[in-house]
Amino acid sequence: MPLFNKLLESFLRIRPAFANVRRSRIASSTALCLAVFAFGAAGVAPIAPDAADLPVTSLVEELSLPTLAEQVAVLDPSSQHYISEERMRPGDTLAALMGRLGVQDQNALAFIKSDRVASSMLQLKPGRRVQAKITADGELEWLSTTLTEGRDHQVKNLVISKTGPAFKAEETPTSVERRIEMRSGDIKSSLFAATDAAQIPDAVAMQLVDMFSTNIDFASDLRRGDRFNVVYETFWQAGDYIRTGRVLAAEFHNGGETYQSVWFDDPNSKRGGGYYGFDGKSLKKAFLKSPIEFSRVSSGFAMRRHPISGAWKQHKGVDFAAVTGTPIRAAADGTIQFIGKQGGYGNFIVLKHWDKYTTAYAHMSRFASGLRTGAKVNQGDVIGYVGSTGWSTGPHLHYEFRVNNQARDPMAVDVPNAQPLAGAELQRFRQVANEMTHRFALLSPQDQNLKLASK
Repeated sequence: MPLFNKLLESFLRIRPAFANVRRSRIASSTALCLAVFAFGAAGVAPIAPDAADLPVTSLVEELSLPTLAEQVAVLDPSSQHYISEERMRPGDTLAALMGRLGVQDQNALAFIKSDRVASSMLQLKPGRRVQAKITADGELEWLSTTLTEGRDHQVKNLVISKTGPAFKAEETPTSVERRIEMRSGDIKSSLFAATDAAQIPDAVAMQLVDMFSTNIDFASDLRRGDRFNVVYETFWQAGDYIRTGRVLAAEFHNGGETYQSVWFDDPNSKRGGGYYGFDGKSLKKAFLKSPIEFSRVSSGFAMRRHPISGAWKQHKGVDFAAVTGTPIRAAADGTIQFIGKQGGYGNFIVLKHWDKYTTAYAHMSRFASGLRTGAKVNQGDVIGYVGSTGWSTGPHLHYEFRVNNQARDPMAVDVPNAQPLAGAELQRFRQVANEMTHRFALLSPQDQNLKLASK
């Protein structure tokens, strides 16, 4: 009995181990069966055929397309619009321009000629671009161009459009692109010949004359071999040149002397903009060197035989020979002290300047309009025109410079410049001047230290 009990206990301890082995064998058998079934399924499933072996069937269907004539016939000519562009040519008329644009609309032409705003198109300069939208019959739907009226005027777009049977014209402000251009030139015959050769606009050449007229007489002082550099503004719209702006800086090498000028417009200053030397000293002198542009001295300040009386006497002024009608400019800021006829002077003006200075202008053909005794004039204002009135043998200007009512030689008298810049203004000016110095170095590298351009 005890032996049986021991055997029974041993069997009960061994039984769980047999149970675990059995479960493991069942799981392995199940996995093996699934694998066999999967392999068999793969072997039984059919393999897809190769696409290259499939039969190909071509289908052809004829489509009837309309002919070109049928397509054109379907189009509605009245719904077609055309946009064309032309440029004004020298001597162009409105009819010629409209003809090139394809406009065959008499009502549009009549409106442009009669309307105050639209008629400004008749003053377009050569090269100005004009665009038009027209119908197939040549009727105008709209016309567009750009207008400008000088350096200080705002650029505008002019649009002429059709609303119903009527036309209307509108001017609207437009934005422009500002560019800075740099040019240089050499004097071979005249200033304008040199600026033309350098492709510099005439408006820039005239500004050069104004800038340096107190130092250079451009009619008599220029020499072959003189040269200049200039930096100036231009304004563009949609890639088209619109107008010339201000000369920002210039230098002129004349007869061994170098004259430099830079524009400085300080918004923090009450004195406004002006031209200065690179040292900050104003270039505006109290008196112009010549009251007439592009003239020559025909008689200086000296003893001479009078051309009419034949007597030897002191010529108390300088005569500038010029054709009748040449503008005469005020030599300095001042007030008209006398205007009218006076004996041998003929048509005569006397300007009173500050302190003890006066200037006199004689033999004018006529006075500028709007002048009267007591009226103020600024340096460079046109006060009259060259003539041969009074005791004169030909058209010229007799010009006198007086100090305490005593005649002095205007070509030799030394007068001061305006007040120079100082303090904070001078510091701001130097930044502008340094930039222009680098630009001049690029235009004339042979005469400058090349390090200037890399600062």
